[in-house]
Amino acid sequence: MERFNLAGKAALVTGGARGIGFAIARALGARGASVAIVDLDAEAAHRAASQIHDARSLGIASDVTDRGAMQRAIATVVEHFGGLDVVVANAGIASRVATFRAMAKESFERVLEVNLMGVYRTVDAALPEIVKRKGHVVVISSIYAFSNGGGASPYAMSKAAVEQLGRALRVELVQHGASASVAYFGFIDTDMVHQAIDQDPLADQLLATLPRPLRKRLPPSAAGEAIARGIERRQARIIRPRRWTVMSVLRGVLNPLADARAERDETIQSLMGQIDARASEDQPTTA
Repeated sequence: MERFNLAGKAALVTGGARGIGFAIARALGARGASVAIVDLDAEAAHRAASQIHDARSLGIASDVTDRGAMQRAIATVVEHFGGLDVVVANAGIASRVATFRAMAKESFERVLEVNLMGVYRTVDAALPEIVKRKGHVVVISSIYAFSNGGGASPYAMSKAAVEQLGRALRVELVQHGASASVAYFGFIDTDMVHQAIDQDPLADQLLATLPRPLRKRLPPSAAGEAIARGIERRQARIIRPRRWTVMSVLRGVLNPLADARAERDETIQSLMGQIDARASEDQPTTA
C-alpha cells in the first residue's frame, strides 16, 4: 500500500488523556493530523487536547465499553473534523496480579470488558468512516499476546484476542483500500505499569524472572512515535521494544520451552503460590 500521509487527516485515540494514548495523540498532531482524545475523565480529555493543538484537537468524555457512547463520540468527531481517517483503540486496564483461581470475578471481567470489548466497540463504531475514507485502524495488543499470562490471565486473554481482531481486519480491509495494524508493547513507563507492577512486590518479583533484556522500559513517547510511523507506513505489526520481535517470530518454538521452564522453576512456582493466596485480598484494576 502507498504511504499514508497524516497531514490533514482526522484521528481518534481512546485512552488518550495520559500515557501511551497521549503520546500517540501528540505524535499524530505533530504530523499535521487533527486529533480527538477520548477518555472517561472529561476534564483530563479536554486538558490533554489543549496540549496538542488549539484548533486541531478535541477532547471527548466517553466510555469505550458503552456502544452508544462510542457511536456518539465518532459522530462528534465526524461533525467537528468533517470525517475520520484513523482510529487507535488504545484504552486498556490491568488487574492486580492473581491466579485465575484467586482473582475476583469482577476484576477479571472488567479487564475483558475494557481491553477486548472496548476495542471491539471502538472499531465497530469507527469502521464505516475508516472504510469510506480508506483509512487505518490500530489496535493495541501486547507482548502478552505471545507470552505466558500466569498471574495476569485476563490481560493476556484480552491482548491475544485483540491481536486476532487486528490480523483479521488487516486482511478484510484490503478490498476497501483501508488497512490495520496490531501494536505489541512490552514494558512502557506508564502509570498503569507503576500501579500494576512497581507498587506490587509480587508482580515486581514475577517480572524479575524474565531475562533482563526483556525487562527494558521505554518512555511513552517512544510508543507514540512508533504508532505514528506505523500508520504512515501502514505496517501490519508494530513492536516496541524491538527486542521482543524475536520472541514474536519464534513464539511457536520458544513458548513451549518458556512454559516448561515456568512449570519447573522453583522461584516462579513459589510466587504463584503466593499470588494464589490473594483470593481474600482487595483486587483493584488500574485506572
